Amino acid sequence: MKILFITDNFPPEVNAPATRTYEHCMEWKKHRDVQITIVTCAPNFPHGKVYEGYQNKLYQKEHIDGITVIRVWSYMTSNKGFTKRVLDYMSFAFMAFFVGLTTRHDIIIATSPQFFTTWAAWAISKIRRTPWIFELRDIWPASIKTVGAMDQGFVLNQLTKIEMGLYKDANKVIAVTDAFKTELVERGIEAEKIAVVTNGSNLDLFVPKEKDGTLLRQLQLEGKFIVGYIGTHGLAHKLDFIIQAAAAINDARIHFLFIGDGAEKEKIVRLAKELSLKNTTFLDPIGKELVPQYLSIVDLSLAPLKKSDTFKSVIPSKIFEASAMRKPTLLGVEGEAQKIVEAYGAGLCFEPENETDFIAKLSRLKNDEALYRQCISGCEKLAHDFDRKSLASKMLESIIHVAT
Repeated sequence: MKILFITDNFPPEVNAPATRTYEHCMEWKKHRDVQITIVTCAPNFPHGKVYEGYQNKLYQKEHIDGITVIRVWSYMTSNKGFTKRVLDYMSFAFMAFFVGLTTRHDIIIATSPQFFTTWAAWAISKIRRTPWIFELRDIWPASIKTVGAMDQGFVLNQLTKIEMGLYKDANKVIAVTDAFKTELVERGIEAEKIAVVTNGSNLDLFVPKEKDGTLLRQLQLEGKFIVGYIGTHGLAHKLDFIIQAAAAINDARIHFLFIGDGAEKEKIVRLAKELSLKNTTFLDPIGKELVPQYLSIVDLSLAPLKKSDTFKSVIPSKIFEASAMRKPTLLGVEGEAQKIVEAYGAGLCFEPENETDFIAKLSRLKNDEALYRQCISGCEKLAHDFDRKSLASKMLESIIHVAT
């Protein structure tokens, strides 16, 4: 079986979509009858600048760990500014469509969160008469309204109609949360058409380990209770709220460590300087292989999102990585993610953008040793139940079913 997978994020990029796709493909290719071709762009997330060693060429092919990767030209821009980002997404979809037409395949998978990739998959499937799967990582375009990138109006209404048409046309929708499935069923998509394959933990990469003393000394964070955020600093993550809350914390032992980049990075760094904060450290993005080293020095993993009903269906992948390393999560997300963390006791949840609740929950996790130990046990159970290898196998079963 030849799988054509269309995604605009793939390693060496290290965001959640790139990591999920890569780790799933690594499991799928162990099946002797599966061949995978990835169609993506030159790595450039989040700044819109091509990574060293790559060029934004019309067409280039490489092999990454046995996976065929075809990179196509696209208009590149940083991960901010709605109009330019749409041009970025549409140019990639256009190029992916033409390359996909010439690529031998039995089934096509296209992954969101930007759903222009699925336009390409839809068009290829119509011409080549092959089935296609919509991997639903985000309810787009609703999420762009939530972060304030677009108001409700004609354009958003038309995009929503296209979105529904794609769900209906796809041979299968694979959603990353049960809440996504529930929403689609409420909107008229058949439940039998939708499978759920959540994000999960890479238990080979993320394993419990002692704190890296050398790294603590380098960062001058010895003796601190470290609240770590590793990932995209985007509009949805509401990190400016965290910075403002940090200014209200009087405990000198508590220190916030932010690692990553994104559209809001400059804003939150500037805010921390304006508030003269001494309890925050900002670092540049790190490679995926280094994330466990930095997670080792963290006492709590921070996973916040903007307060919105839209995000009640989202499960941040940080929960699974932190749990695999036995790091409790301080979660600022309501809905399905909250249910998971509370069901396993893998951390505490605060009301998004509620400073009083945030500080109270942080203080409990820092000062209540018995609670903290219980959360570590909960992390172990959560990571075991959300093993990415098992989840990748589950997704492959759906793919084979559709293809045959």
